Amino acid sequence: MKKVSIVIPAHNEERRIGRTLHHYYRYFEELAQEHERDFELVVVLNGCTDNTLGVVQEFAQNKNKIHILNLQEAGKGLAIIAGFKDALTRKNDLIGFVDADMATSPNEYDELIRNIGNYAGIIASRYMKGSTVVPARPWWKRVGSKIFYESLIFLLFGMKYHDFQCGAKLFTHEVIKKITPQLSLGQWATDVEILYLCKRHGFKIKELPTVWHDQEGSKLNIKGGLRMFSSLIKLRLQYLSLNFLIE
Repeated sequence: MKKVSIVIPAHNEERRIGRTLHHYYRYFEELAQEHERDFELVVVLNGCTDNTLGVVQEFAQNKNKIHILNLQEAGKGLAIIAGFKDALTRKNDLIGFVDADMATSPNEYDELIRNIGNYAGIIASRYMKGSTVVPARPWWKRVGSKIFYESLIFLLFGMKYHDFQCGAKLFTHEVIKKITPQLSLGQWATDVEILYLCKRHGFKIKELPTVWHDQEGSKLNIKGGLRMFSSLIKLRLQYLSLNFLIE
């Protein structure tokens, strides 16, 4: 029976994290009881100034499959890295992460587990044929992302995926053990860095259509978009080397 460690970064999520933990824990606990797979949830609070910790601690009482990390500094990247490092201290076959707002349901996350096959990793995509986003996003948002964001990533890193930022990704233990010491971005563009490191190490990553439920309260705004752009440039300069033209 394979074991999966699911990292859940949480920044000021007191209103949503309880619901997410309830549904994820119940779903995967039922699979564990049926000997489908074992699991653990690694909740990583980062820079929370609300009662997220209290909500998580209350839910985690008498549940040995939940691990809680409480970082003082905010940053999704920091939370993911810390969660990866914590998961690597225990035995597991797969390690991944998912957003705390439950835009990805536990059943949809389980689709990643069921479909990873012999790939080194698998990422959910909101924009592949067969994907569903509820409610539907304005067409201009998708066009803008495709023209500017995805084109920039291809230009800088030579990578092409339908969706770099979807907050549901899964990798083998081997991949996370290899790339985690090299992860450096504490906030923006962490997803891109993870995929780029996978590329540099020759790991094959699969992309899978998903059902995504857009949630209110997104933390990415225009200011965040500019920081994302800055992080991408910083990341390219960081990995700039003589083999740039053959990557």
